Amino acid sequence: MISPDPVVNLLAEPKTLALMICLNEGGEEARIIGGAVRNALLGHSGSDIDIGTTALPDVVMSRVSAMGWKAVPTGLSHGTITVVIEGTPFEVTSLREDVATDGRHAQVRFGRDFAVDAARRDFTFNALGLDSSGKLHDYFGGLDDLEARRVRFIGDPDQRLREDYLRGLRFLRFSALLGRGQLDADGLSAVLRNRKGFAGLSRERIRQEMLKLLIAPRVAEIIAESEAHGLISELCGTPVDPNRMRDFLEINPAALHLHRLYALTIPGGGEPGAASAQRLAASLRLSSREAAILTGLARLMNVPIGPFLPRHIAFEADALPHVGLGDARAALVLRALDDGGSGFDLEAALGAIPEHAPRFEISGGDILALGINAGPKLGQTLAEVQARWIAAGLPDGRQAQLAFLPPPA
Repeated sequence: MISPDPVVNLLAEPKTLALMICLNEGGEEARIIGGAVRNALLGHSGSDIDIGTTALPDVVMSRVSAMGWKAVPTGLSHGTITVVIEGTPFEVTSLREDVATDGRHAQVRFGRDFAVDAARRDFTFNALGLDSSGKLHDYFGGLDDLEARRVRFIGDPDQRLREDYLRGLRFLRFSALLGRGQLDADGLSAVLRNRKGFAGLSRERIRQEMLKLLIAPRVAEIIAESEAHGLISELCGTPVDPNRMRDFLEINPAALHLHRLYALTIPGGGEPGAASAQRLAASLRLSSREAAILTGLARLMNVPIGPFLPRHIAFEADALPHVGLGDARAALVLRALDDGGSGFDLEAALGAIPEHAPRFEISGGDILALGINAGPKLGQTLAEVQARWIAAGLPDGRQAQLAFLPPPA
């Protein structure tokens, strides 16, 4: 059973309580709302604290400034002010209701009714509020839904989605993060009815939600259920393979989000895989670093299978920008899945990944010392030496590597 008692601990933090007292003066009221309350009930810590208040934005600014705290008008048109107290930020928002919305942006008017403000939120457990006396306010059965690990839209799911279509992705993410069992049937039906609204979302917002979804505990289940309706391939802009990602996570449950994304969306390796990675990076507006990791994984997938594959793939990973030994491990797991396990012993290969990537210590200067002039021949000879070194197991140490040099010209 979830007990409301842990939420009271939110008020034990002196800066939080001081801000609540400040905002409660003069007949106004403030409550901690949303994620911080939800997470406290679940026993999770570290959430940013959002506060709803009956005070108008100019009143909030005035009171905060009078206390010597920093007030940053981060979303003044929507009533949001970030209050910074001794380095700790709090997002304070005046109560409001939507006047009009286009599925991305809303026009709001300010009010004084916490129930009306709560009704414009997405899910029942995100509308929970805590006042300064420690009383928990629950207008829509959020506590029961949290107990049942049920992700349920407030009121009419279609209306909630038309207010902000990103809520469809948040529905999937929270179901993978906190939910239990299958997706809420009413919620899923509404998401499917309103799926055309995703096209109006910025690709950056979709990227943010997708990457969060990928690291949620039940991501494999939720993506499989969603993709049964084509939702995930539609969001990513490319065909996806939920079974491949599920199998990948069974072997490598601690995989990073980009490894999971690769397992879900990019088959094979080599240049076709790199091209797919680049298209996906463009579709989801991934950062240059994220794109480099995906294309790097594709290239690691093309390292020839041989007796020294773990050392070879570690060497190649170290040579690619933003790629490292963790990516080499992910590539080995994907290679084994794609090869049906017939190409190499995965368990042995994972155990043989070196703690530090092998370093090739022969340089162009060593080739010049053989009497080979600078030019194409130098580069060709250096490549041949490196190939011999790789075939011999990529031994460490310059002295050992000098043995792979050809005789002087």
